[in-house]
Amino acid sequence: MTDSFDAGTRRGQRRRTLGLLFAAAVAAPFADLPQAQAAGAPREVRIGYQKYGTLTLLKGRGTLEKRLAEKNITVKWTEFPAGPALLEGLNVGSIDFGTVGEAPPIFAQAAGANLVYVGNEPPSPDSEAIVVPKNSLLRSVTELKGKKVALNKGSNVHYLLVKALEKAGVDYRAIQTVYLPPAEARAAFERGAVDAWVIWDPFLAAAEKQLGARVLADGKGLAANHQFYVAARPFAEQYGDVVRTVIDELAKVDEWGRTHQQEVATILAAQTGLPVDVVALAARRYAYGVRTVTPDVLAAQQKIADTFHSLKLIPKPIVVRDAQPPANLLAKE
Repeated sequence: MTDSFDAGTRRGQRRRTLGLLFAAAVAAPFADLPQAQAAGAPREVRIGYQKYGTLTLLKGRGTLEKRLAEKNITVKWTEFPAGPALLEGLNVGSIDFGTVGEAPPIFAQAAGANLVYVGNEPPSPDSEAIVVPKNSLLRSVTELKGKKVALNKGSNVHYLLVKALEKAGVDYRAIQTVYLPPAEARAAFERGAVDAWVIWDPFLAAAEKQLGARVLADGKGLAANHQFYVAARPFAEQYGDVVRTVIDELAKVDEWGRTHQQEVATILAAQTGLPVDVVALAARRYAYGVRTVTPDVLAAQQKIADTFHSLKLIPKPIVVRDAQPPANLLAKE
């Protein structure tokens, strides 16, 4: 009986030893994994950008890649023609972070997108405008009544159009809105298929420089035109340190860009494919200085949301502060 017991004990010991060896063999390939990945940091941050603003400048400078490489995180950039398309990408999970104007996150929130505001640039009201062809007989916003006006639906210029018409005493429903993305809108504008175009930089600067487009009204006194940085809520809540790193690098690029306008124009021209003189005009109108989203900014967004709902441009009322920055983004890195 003793021999049987000893044999069983030895067999049990062998099984435990084999189990420990197996566990060690399984763990070995992961022993040298980068600490950031082992701790649950993403392998990649996917950023959506447009042909404007500090995020495009950050892409051109390449400093974010160097910063995140220290954490073994790569950066994937995806270009979008406008904010609504970018936020659709964020909502379906193809990007984690991006930049948009004031209106797109409102439309996206009304459509159920799970996004959060994570930062914004100062107001830049003259970076968007209602323009007409150089030989147009139209001289005021009042004269847009009954005319065809092109714009990208749900973009930052949508609110500018609403406010400009309101100031001019023209009912929004009294114009013919033609919803087109920037490239198609420019083509329609050039061939005279529309009477006016509501557009933002650098497309605005290109229309002025290349087509001689004339400004009927810009955002001054009508629309603040904030540039917002937004993130998918799950990403922002799980990887707040990564989001803070992106914002920090944006702040550094803002600070550099403020005093290096020619270099900014050169980088943006390379990134956008637009002539240097076009992007230089757009860059002069940028408002540099990324900051944390404040209650006042969210309150301004709420006014825009309420206006859109009153015009039935969004299907339901929304509470903008439901998309306020998560608490973990306020923590220090």
